[in-house]
Amino acid sequence: MSISPPLLARHRGHEPRTFPVTDQLSTRWQRIEAFGVHEDGRLFRSSRGDVISIGTYCKVWKAARVFALTPEQQISPLAARPYDLRHAAVFLWLNAGVAAPDVAERAGHGVDALLKVYAKCIDGGAEIANRRIEDALVA
Repeated sequence: MSISPPLLARHRGHEPRTFPVTDQLSTRWQRIEAFGVHEDGRLFRSSRGDVISIGTYCKVWKAARVFALTPEQQISPLAARPYDLRHAAVFLWLNAGVAAPDVAERAGHGVDALLKVYAKCIDGGAEIANRRIEDALVA
């Protein structure tokens, strides 16, 4: 499935782009369709429709960390900022074996920038690579 929702695709004034989504995200998209977004594409807004202040985001983020993380995780840098979710998504996709060009497209990066920043996060890559090379040689 491929969608082009401005609220998901717009990044700092760039043109919206089309990107593939999973069935799980597609299901969540239905909630967005039901409740709508602001006319400028923002999903979250104040009760008056204004931009949510950074102070409000930080307050909610801190409360969410307390709710979702163990006490040990709370004192760690894990998910210290909302932007860390983007990094976590890219790490997840790469470690799940999604090809770098696909991850780069979803994240809005060039492949070279993606690999420069995120290549160090791939866990167990040597074992997977060795298995794939062995399989290719056997074939």
